[in-house]
Amino acid sequence: MQQEKNISCIIVDDEVIAREVIETHLSKISSISIVGSYSNAIDAFNCLREHAIDLVFLDINMPEISGISFAKSINKNIKIIFTTAYRDYAVEGFELKAVDYLLKPIAFERLLKAVNTYFETVQFYEKKALIGAEVNDFIFVRSDRKMIKIDFEAIRYIESFSDYLKIHLDTKMVVTRETISAIEAKLPKGKFMRIHRSYIIAVAHIDSFTNEHITILKTALPISRSYKKEVLMALEKY
Repeated sequence: MQQEKNISCIIVDDEVIAREVIETHLSKISSISIVGSYSNAIDAFNCLREHAIDLVFLDINMPEISGISFAKSINKNIKIIFTTAYRDYAVEGFELKAVDYLLKPIAFERLLKAVNTYFETVQFYEKKALIGAEVNDFIFVRSDRKMIKIDFEAIRYIESFSDYLKIHLDTKMVVTRETISAIEAKLPKGKFMRIHRSYIIAVAHIDSFTNEHITILKTALPISRSYKKEVLMALEKY
């Protein structure tokens, strides 16, 4: 595989051996980075709140919260490769627009094919996003029972409170009901940066920064430990 981007993934499966098999296979693919390996959906949810994850290798038949329920509840920009011992779930898996559906026991060659399918899928959507970015430099958000146009250049930073967002502009603030991950997917990459589970900042409007905070509009916004390395490396390039 020739892709330079390092893909962050997690493995979610209640079977230890199944997780170990996938980990072993993925260790042979240099462009994949395993952020975590979890036996249940709850721990996986917590990881997604703290880290930017691109891909999930997800078992379907798990106790408490099934893989299907988990897939329905996470950000749609996170891609899923289902892993299961049962063929019966294949149709439902593909209805959720999963990248692939792997039957256990999983051979390395089959997993590699699924990873290549993931890269092809991402490249397709990235091309579409680039085309859209050339046309649109704004988004619409719902606030006070109406849709409000917000220019990307006007955004200073975005603050999350559960399912609500405060979009801080130069002279005002707009409150909308949306998750921070959902709006992050709509923002042009390179111009905006996630620095914390609760904050996205506009790079062009940074007043100053340290290893711990980024200051915008005289407000010190925290850089969380899970984002710190990525954020500081990106800022050093400017």
